[in-house]
Amino acid sequence: MEPRGDSDSGAQPFSDGYLMRAGYALDGDGTRIADARHHATAFLDKARAAHDLTLSERARDLTVLVVSELVTNACKYAPGPVLMELRISTESVEVVVWDSDPVVPAVLSADPSRVGRHGMEIVKAVTTDLLIEQEPVGKRITARIVLSDDPSPA
Repeated sequence: MEPRGDSDSGAQPFSDGYLMRAGYALDGDGTRIADARHHATAFLDKARAAHDLTLSERARDLTVLVVSELVTNACKYAPGPVLMELRISTESVEVVVWDSDPVVPAVLSADPSRVGRHGMEIVKAVTTDLLIEQEPVGKRITARIVLSDDPSPA
């Protein structure tokens, strides 16, 4: 699946501060989750090369993990298409996933005895910001991951 949009025409950020953005419509077949992880990895590689960004292995791994969890939830609980947008600045990467189900997912408290349903708990634990918005159709989840190894503010 090719990105719906992408901009990497130099080091000038978008007016919203992002250096690069890309959107993906994920097909309805069984490869959506793997495709989403592949897109995330390729996007991060392209952003690092195009903008000479410092991107820790931790940030890369967490981005792929968040993409996997959010797209898995969308595939599991929402009928229809899934859209993913990736945005990167000099400090963070944002993963945005839209699906057609208007129900806001519950972020359950930690429970080591619970089998499954830890996805949003994991996403909340590894991101610096998590925003869940109901849309006229469905919902949009935005998760932000810092690029440096030290997630605490300087």
